[in-house]
Amino acid sequence: MIQSYAIPLPRSPRTLAVTAKRSFSSTVKLRDRPSIAPKPSLNIKHIRENPDLYSQTCIDRNYAQQQKHPQKIVKLFDEWKELQRNTRTVRQRKNDVRTKLSHAKTFSGIEASEVSAAPANEDELLQEARRLKSDLEITESQEDVLNERIESLATDLPNLTSKETPIRAEPRVLGYINEHPNFPKSSHDHTWRNHVHIGSEFDLLDFASAGTTTGWGWYYLKNEAALLEQALIHYAIGVAMKHGFSAVSPPSIVYSHIANACGFQPRDQGGEQQTYTISQKGDIPSTSNEHERAPEKTLAGTAEIPFAGMKANTTMNEQELPLQIVGASRCYRAEAGARGVETKGLYRVHEFTKVEMFAWTMKDKEQAAFDSMLAVQKEILGSLGLHCRILEMPSTDLGASAIRKLDIEAFFPSRREKNDGWGEVTSASICTDYQTRRLNTRVKSPSSSGKTDFPSTVNGTALAIPRVLAALLENGWNEQEKQINLPSVLHPWMHGIQTIKKSR
Repeated sequence: MIQSYAIPLPRSPRTLAVTAKRSFSSTVKLRDRPSIAPKPSLNIKHIRENPDLYSQTCIDRNYAQQQKHPQKIVKLFDEWKELQRNTRTVRQRKNDVRTKLSHAKTFSGIEASEVSAAPANEDELLQEARRLKSDLEITESQEDVLNERIESLATDLPNLTSKETPIRAEPRVLGYINEHPNFPKSSHDHTWRNHVHIGSEFDLLDFASAGTTTGWGWYYLKNEAALLEQALIHYAIGVAMKHGFSAVSPPSIVYSHIANACGFQPRDQGGEQQTYTISQKGDIPSTSNEHERAPEKTLAGTAEIPFAGMKANTTMNEQELPLQIVGASRCYRAEAGARGVETKGLYRVHEFTKVEMFAWTMKDKEQAAFDSMLAVQKEILGSLGLHCRILEMPSTDLGASAIRKLDIEAFFPSRREKNDGWGEVTSASICTDYQTRRLNTRVKSPSSSGKTDFPSTVNGTALAIPRVLAALLENGWNEQEKQINLPSVLHPWMHGIQTIKKSR
């Protein structure tokens, strides 16, 4: 059951955390961009014409270091225009000298009256031609440097912000899914309605062995929990396919420049490492320069990255859009949160399985794809019996690529002392052409006379397995029977298991 509201939320620790200033910058210098990387086509003209708009966007999103980038771009462009004028003058003079040299070779000489103040002999013309060539090369090199600086500054800017997004405010509640659970009171409630305790007692979760094997932030799913992971994957993909999504199984390792183009940076606003990177020697295409350093690779933090990369350097036809895909993948986050109450258990981990939705659409058609993803999320979470709230997220919570973002938070009994029990389980974002411009993904319309444009991208989480699994364990706990009741929609994939009992 969906209830609609539009009320501001009280300030929470999670909200306070995102108000810190962000330090977002391109990690790959343009000169160091691998030869195989897509060449971005940013709308720098729009930035030049609207510098105040982009500066305000940086302020609204806490991108303090990027606040003056738009004005710097305008200044650098003025310098570039001046160089262009100088270049035209030098190039015109070079052409004049070339013409006179041609005449000098054709005839025995040139009368002084004919060449005005120009050099009177061929040797002087050759000297001037060489000097003009050198001047032109220097000027063109300076133009290239300015263009590179302009593109670098533009790349660092976040996307613009939707009118639906609250500016530097609290998340806004848009509605609820299912009624708030009314658990029978018990003196053991605080202990047993915690997925860490349940997982340990029922031999479902093993954090200690994972700590020995890999470290803090990893875990083993065992027995029914391992089956639950697979059941959730199959169920979520099935619901998405019913809504018109096609299944895709993506790689979990991507080039770092692909992740950067999608708006994912290796370090967060506090300078803390966010991604795991891989650097291998010899991993270079045979057509590349043998001395070129192997492009760095990254463990993807979300399937959004490899999904977006599927169409890099590709031109699609308008008839193909909207193109909607869904798939499960392992996701990797180097920074899983400070040690503490929030980060115990499955809520915040370094590696997890997630079912992700992704779509390419024509411009101004993003809302339909966004609504479709929200419908999938509502159906999945609603049928799992979880009590959730839908939030319109503020500008300070948006990633670099998004203009709008909705989060859905589920109720976790173990988190009642933190954020009133709420914890994020899905999100959905509209990214317009932020990613496609950086990945050189284009679309061609039959009515465009061969011209191409950049499609929009939309992404959304169908299901983040660990958090939803934790919510199911806590909300499914039956104190009277000392068992965990599982949602009926998952029974087909649970090999006849409908409840989890302490039988081991």
